[in-house]
Amino acid sequence: MDSQPSLQGRSSLAESSTATTSSSALSTNSRTKSSLSKSLSDASSQSLSSILNNPHVGKSGVYGTDASWVGWWSSSSTAVAPPEFTPLISSKAASDVSRSDFQSYLSSISEFYNRFEDIRNHTTKEETLKLESIGGQGEALVACLREVPALYFKEDFALEDGPTFRAACPFTNFSENLVLQEKLSHYLDVVELHLVKEISLRSNSFFEAQGELQDLNVRIVEGCSRIRELKEIIRLLDKDLVESAREIQDLNGTRGNMLALQHKLRVILYVNQALSALKLLVASGDCAGALDVTDDLQQLLAGDELTGLHCFRHLRDHVTTSIDSVNSILSSEFLRASIHDAGDRDVIILSKAKSWASSLMNGKVVEIKLDDEETSNFRELLLPIVVGLLRTAKLPSVLRIYRDTLTADMKTAIKNAVAELLPILVARPLESDFTPVERTVDADGGGLSLASKLRSLTAESFVQILGAIFKIVQAHLMRAAEVKRAIEWIMNNLDGHYAADSVAAAIAVGSAAAEAAQGNDSQDGSLFPFPTQKSSTKMQSSQGKTNDPGTASSMSRSFRADVLRENAEAVFAACDAAHGRWAKLLGVRALLHPKLRLQEFLSIYNITQEFISATEKVGGRVGYSIRGTLQSQAKAFVDLQHEMRMTKIKAVLDQETWVEVDVPDEFQSIITSVLSSETLTLAAQEQLVRKASVEKLNNVQGKLHPLSQTAESNKTDVVTSSAQGNNKNSKDRGKVASQKLFHEGVGYHMVNCGLIMVKMLSEYIDMNNYLPALSSEVVHRVVEILKFFNTRTCQLVLGAGAMQVSGLKSITSKHLALASQVISFTYSIIPEIRQVLFLKVPETRKALLVSEIDRVAQDYKVHRDEIHTKLVQIMRERLFVHLRGLPQIVEGWNRPEDADPQPSQFARSLTKEVGYLQRVLSRTLHESDVKAIFRQVVVIFHSQISEAFSRLEISTPQAKDRLHRDVAQILGCIRSLPSDNNSSGESSTPNWGQLDEFLAQKFGAEAD
Repeated sequence: MDSQPSLQGRSSLAESSTATTSSSALSTNSRTKSSLSKSLSDASSQSLSSILNNPHVGKSGVYGTDASWVGWWSSSSTAVAPPEFTPLISSKAASDVSRSDFQSYLSSISEFYNRFEDIRNHTTKEETLKLESIGGQGEALVACLREVPALYFKEDFALEDGPTFRAACPFTNFSENLVLQEKLSHYLDVVELHLVKEISLRSNSFFEAQGELQDLNVRIVEGCSRIRELKEIIRLLDKDLVESAREIQDLNGTRGNMLALQHKLRVILYVNQALSALKLLVASGDCAGALDVTDDLQQLLAGDELTGLHCFRHLRDHVTTSIDSVNSILSSEFLRASIHDAGDRDVIILSKAKSWASSLMNGKVVEIKLDDEETSNFRELLLPIVVGLLRTAKLPSVLRIYRDTLTADMKTAIKNAVAELLPILVARPLESDFTPVERTVDADGGGLSLASKLRSLTAESFVQILGAIFKIVQAHLMRAAEVKRAIEWIMNNLDGHYAADSVAAAIAVGSAAAEAAQGNDSQDGSLFPFPTQKSSTKMQSSQGKTNDPGTASSMSRSFRADVLRENAEAVFAACDAAHGRWAKLLGVRALLHPKLRLQEFLSIYNITQEFISATEKVGGRVGYSIRGTLQSQAKAFVDLQHEMRMTKIKAVLDQETWVEVDVPDEFQSIITSVLSSETLTLAAQEQLVRKASVEKLNNVQGKLHPLSQTAESNKTDVVTSSAQGNNKNSKDRGKVASQKLFHEGVGYHMVNCGLIMVKMLSEYIDMNNYLPALSSEVVHRVVEILKFFNTRTCQLVLGAGAMQVSGLKSITSKHLALASQVISFTYSIIPEIRQVLFLKVPETRKALLVSEIDRVAQDYKVHRDEIHTKLVQIMRERLFVHLRGLPQIVEGWNRPEDADPQPSQFARSLTKEVGYLQRVLSRTLHESDVKAIFRQVVVIFHSQISEAFSRLEISTPQAKDRLHRDVAQILGCIRSLPSDNNSSGESSTPNWGQLDEFLAQKFGAEAD
């Protein structure tokens, strides 16, 4: 075994030697005897002093697996050279020897000595820890498993197995065999020692458990004896005392059976009489009395009193049939009182509608209400019916039937109204200028479907049909709302009423019956199922006020909520049906409504909005379907109107000759009335819009003659922008037209397309005011038409497109100036248009729309600046044309015969063109724009003319004189131009520049 022993092995050896001294002694003697023969043979070559002085490892080594002294005496494992083990012979005296003389020796053995000390300290520490730790049960066996290799504890350990034998006995010679035997003996001693220790630790527990088991056995024997004694005592008591008492009990039982039989016979008699009375009550229609009898019979059926009676096997079916009959009677009475009694009002409304000649409501919808007496009588009529339905828990079911019946009745009434009014309205003569496409109908109105007849109606006639339907729906919804309020009054507000207790009891019984019906899996599919036995039990407990008030209260609240929910659903379903029919009527004319004029469309739009508001107020919910239909048609109207205006403005721009036109006063009124909103608050303007909307609706529904006037005004491109300015505009038509269109005190020269654009913008503002739900869409359309107007104007004027589409020979400065005026005017009114339009735009959409309008305004500003730049460029080009002919003119100055006292043709032509441009622009453009344009022209003239004159060769006095006259002529023209460029030269000389400096440099004092 060449490998060194582990610390565990060394610790185990140390512990075993400490615990069993005798075993260690025997082991030591055996090891000494076994290696004696080999150590004696090697005594001649080694001495004990040399071994102690140089403890180097041999083949087995001090720290080998044998861990014995055999290695020290084995001649085969100590092949060390003799000089290394010779005694130390010092040449110095003993008094001269110091520690440094042993330094080489200490260095050679220091490593081995340190290892020896570590092993000894570790062994001592492990022995101390193990002595402290061993003391509990099982710890000794754990220590044993830690000291003895795990190989010896395997279940399949057998030395007959080759690999196991080689692993357990890895010896190669005789000495190693002896060491292995010694190690195995040691392992055996360790195991025996720890086993004895564990047995000693567990001995007390074993004997204690054995004593407890013997004690338990003694107690069991005593308990069995006690049980035998008690059984004997019970037998004696039963014999002496119980038998007589048992006889008394039997006699008492017989008496009770006789009394039960008597009670049973009385119950049979009562049930027989109750069935007879129930038939009579149902036949006479006394629902309350019949329900009282059925409640008693249900209680009997729910109990055990009728159990086993063959004669009453069909009693449950009889009670169910009677309850069904009562429910049918109550349902019919409820439907008759809620719906059919109000059916005569439809006939009255239709008869009045047929008699109307020109107007249906004169712009007002008459609200129908019941007086207090009618309301009180109606509630008293419904009270017993509702109480009876509450007792049978059928009120929610009846309300669902009522909802379906009310919806069907509403649809039928609307259909009848349309069918009866259509022939009358179709046969009426035309009162407005509809085109044949919009009203295609035979002379007698026959041969057309209902949808075709509706499409053939005028806007006024269609509004009349809508008004009649409005009144009919209002009458039905008024009745439905009264039913709803009556049921809510019965369910919630009967405090102090004589029927309050009856209603409370009916709700309690109905809630119990409804709860039972929900939990019954075997109920049939009839309309009014009979409450089961469980339901009857619950009703009985509710009537008797059992000890579970929390459950009963919760059931009552749930049942009450169910009734109120179905009650509200009925009214909402009726409103939804009315919305659907109204939306269907609008949908039939969906293709016609976008083609209507604004006032005609508003009459339909406004009455629909009033209808929606009135029905939503009754129904309590928003009608999304009809609102969606109205919104889609309004959007289609805006889209078509926008498309028509886009087509029109394109045609007007293509035909525009860019000639100044007079501005009629009505266009000035449009600007004054529409774009003066900065002085109005939001609330004030909304009030004006609503007032104007009502006035327009009154005018349209009364007579449609103003509509034809509006159509004529559209054809002549004269428009009234809003309801506030209509009367004023009609009075001002005879006044003289103005030369300018004024906005914020500034006048603008206009062309035809500019006036048409003003009219269209006012129409967009009208649509925005009267269709506030589509304000965002209107703003988008305004942005689009403004972009198109700006872009197309740029193409026609700056891009010279008008020369192709309008037949203009050229684009003059006059055309550019008028285009600049139109663009400047539109740019100036954009902020006011934005303010007016944004009064109706939702806050969430304003940010995006503001950015779009701001971009359009910026485009108009850039366009205006480009026109001004174009005017400057025209003057620059004319200057360059004249400068190209200047050298030929100068050649004539040097001739002696040239004695013309006038400036040259160059100076005269240039100043003439500049003066013409000044006159054109001064008459058309604003003073600030004219100054800005000529400021740039002056700079160009100074730089270009002075540079051209400086390159001329002046050789004669007459040439110099001619040059002086030309410069003076041009400077006179420049100084007369309306420019604000006074800062570059002398303060007293306007438009001072390089040409003035050239004059002073060339002529000096002569320049003055």
